Amino acid sequence: MILVVGANGMLGHDLMQELNGAVQGVDLPDIDITSFESVLEVVERTKPRIVVNAAAYTDVDGCESNSELAMQVNGEGVAFLAMASRTVGAKLVQVSTDYVFDGGKGSPYLEDDAPGPLSVYGESKLAGEMNAKFNPDHLIVRTQWLYGVHGKNFVETMLRLAGEKNELAVVVDQIGSPTWTVDLARAIRELVEHDCTGIYHAANSGFCSWNDFAGAIFEESGLSIRLNPLTTEQLNRPARRPLYSTLDCSKLAADAGFVPQPWREALKQYLKLRKG
Repeated sequence: MILVVGANGMLGHDLMQELNGAVQGVDLPDIDITSFESVLEVVERTKPRIVVNAAAYTDVDGCESNSELAMQVNGEGVAFLAMASRTVGAKLVQVSTDYVFDGGKGSPYLEDDAPGPLSVYGESKLAGEMNAKFNPDHLIVRTQWLYGVHGKNFVETMLRLAGEKNELAVVVDQIGSPTWTVDLARAIRELVEHDCTGIYHAANSGFCSWNDFAGAIFEESGLSIRLNPLTTEQLNRPARRPLYSTLDCSKLAADAGFVPQPWREALKQYLKLRKG
């Protein structure tokens, strides 16, 4: 049995649908990953062969002012899951982020590139990666720029704003790969089925700026919105973001035989799906 922690979240919903075999989901209030007692009780009761952790504190700017909570959820919580899963002989799958990198490399990041997080969020997720290793049988999957039907995301924000304004300013100097949670869930499924361990990158193929992504959302939705360029410096958010944090996913293809579809194709499918 596969236990999905954070099953009510955006990624958790799609993991529940995409993972093969017996799958059980848990979320608050039935599990509190900041409590070892809570984690151990759930893991020992369900006795899974694989634990997939999709629970996280993902408010990047919020983490700056709530660093203790960020470390508890994204760091210590993973340690508890690692120790509990190891106790029952289960593999731990931990979902991580491109924000563990500083964005200064200038080319897509490989799994063994040195991390250098710029924000509390990135630091807390890197702590989670290190803590996942308390279970020798671990799989760490880094991804980026997630959107999905079951949660707040950039696509939905842009579509909402398009209903309120005819002109928007969106960041042009952050580059990454928009990733549909369904495709990430499929990548995790393939990695699990191929019994992969260690660190892997998984994101939809191709890359763009947030401004390009917004333009594609409007174009695919048949909306005419004027897009103006905005720099990260002009946006002036509390947390620093990596400017170029695309992930090289060739290891995923080589070891699990899975190549995520181009980000624009994934976006088309998402927009079609959300319309019902």
